[in-house]
Amino acid sequence: MKQLVRLRVNGDPRELYLAPNKTLLEALREDLWLTGTKHGCELGECGACTVLLDGRPALSCLTLAVELDGREVTTVEGLGTPTSLHPLQEAFVELGAAQCGYCTSGMLMSAKALLDSNPAPGRDAVRNALAGNLCRCTGYQSILDAVELAATRMAVAGSPAEVPA
Repeated sequence: MKQLVRLRVNGDPRELYLAPNKTLLEALREDLWLTGTKHGCELGECGACTVLLDGRPALSCLTLAVELDGREVTTVEGLGTPTSLHPLQEAFVELGAAQCGYCTSGMLMSAKALLDSNPAPGRDAVRNALAGNLCRCTGYQSILDAVELAATRMAVAGSPAEVPA
């Protein structure tokens, strides 16, 4: 039997009737058509499905959507717009941190959570924040550089959380 779930997704109120076994990943992609969050391993190992749940990174493949009533979910679609990218998105593009792109949304969401809580992280803090996100293409150097570049730009702009580049 489906249950009513009320939540905020990327700032917008949403009401969904969902089966009790439906994951947040499935609800985002199948019911809300937010396909930026990726199916990866579906075991909580790769981080491709990372979203922010009340501002903290969460693996949407392991999160039952019916348990989220009243919660705030932010996906990669909530970071910026096509005409006004988030500084993290800008830096990823500039430094080639998104090669095949499959891991990118999860990386961006983990990085955003880091920069929201620590606007000036050192390289070790960036590595630790992204440790649950796997990438098969980049070798990680460009990703780490992009997060540091975004942090620098956001600090100069004066607001670590939401300033466009």
